[in-house]
Amino acid sequence: MVLLKMKFTLQRRVRLAQGLWLLSWLAVMCGTFVFCLGLYLKAELLRRAEVMDNTEIHVVPNILMMVGLASIGTNWVASRVCQDSLDASRFPRWKAFLLAWFVVATLLCFLLLAVVVLSYALQGSLEESLKVGLRNGIRFYKDTDVPGRCFQKETIDHLQMEFRCCGNNNFRDWFEVQWVSNRYLDFTSKDVKDRIRSNVDGRYLLDGVPFSCCNPASPRPCLQNRLTDNSAHHSYDFQSEELNLYSRGCRQALIDYYMGLMNSTGPGVLSVILIQMSVVLSLRYLQTSVEGAMAQEDPAGDSEGYILEKGLKETFEDLKANILILLKFGQVNPNAAQESPEAGDPEKASDNTTEKATSTTSAS
Repeated sequence: MVLLKMKFTLQRRVRLAQGLWLLSWLAVMCGTFVFCLGLYLKAELLRRAEVMDNTEIHVVPNILMMVGLASIGTNWVASRVCQDSLDASRFPRWKAFLLAWFVVATLLCFLLLAVVVLSYALQGSLEESLKVGLRNGIRFYKDTDVPGRCFQKETIDHLQMEFRCCGNNNFRDWFEVQWVSNRYLDFTSKDVKDRIRSNVDGRYLLDGVPFSCCNPASPRPCLQNRLTDNSAHHSYDFQSEELNLYSRGCRQALIDYYMGLMNSTGPGVLSVILIQMSVVLSLRYLQTSVEGAMAQEDPAGDSEGYILEKGLKETFEDLKANILILLKFGQVNPNAAQESPEAGDPEKASDNTTEKATSTTSAS
């Protein structure tokens, strides 16, 4: 049973080839879009690499860039096939490559579908990576004179101002770390000594936050020190006052940003999948209809085009049988040497043949 059979006249084949040529170039542009999308997402992830603990999420832009480049190449080949499809002397040269082309083009569609799934599936991994990365970034904020960490303060400050956030979960995360370097502390001061002595780990902890946590939209001048002390500021209540600091944590801000980017790629990638599948199906119809006309030795005559020569079940069984044959050819029988040891020793085999011949003569 032929799957989705259609009849094609010469005029319909010409129209199909022309339409497919335009669709192929549209798919080339879509491949370029997918590549640029992956490149942009990769660049954005690399910009925040210092506040990420792992790079598992990078698999999404990596696949997008790989599929984008492959899509450009495969659809350019499809446009060339369209040009040669109506020339009886040039089309046969593509016949050997078309099966591989269909496999690659179908694989690209599945990879793009995998990107959409991974964009949602890796949200937990992204969140955990940011949680650990931001926690370390806040802890190393003070290490401006330590090699490898000297730009950590600048990174965190820019991050908090750009995304209008403070801390990992919220501004209280800064209360739990020493974010002022010892080189800027006056150890002769009683207040500094008392704060260090009051802490088990000997750290200088403050109920304050860096300047980058201050919200410029607040009408009140920024309060960034002694935040839990109501008497330190006029008309101030730490429990009820809406502080003039960013209330959202940077982890949530970054998750919202990156998931927004990846979610916005979903509709675009799905559109590219539909266009790519349209190219695959159209090229299959063009291939089978042109080959049918050539088989009748009448390139200008009517022919039939189809997606599969047999039904889905029969096609699957044939494909499975072909794969098994290929696997058998690739296998080496480990018992072959044991079954015929003489095969590995020509001299021994020759001696055995001579002995058999002598025994036969004696018997005669």
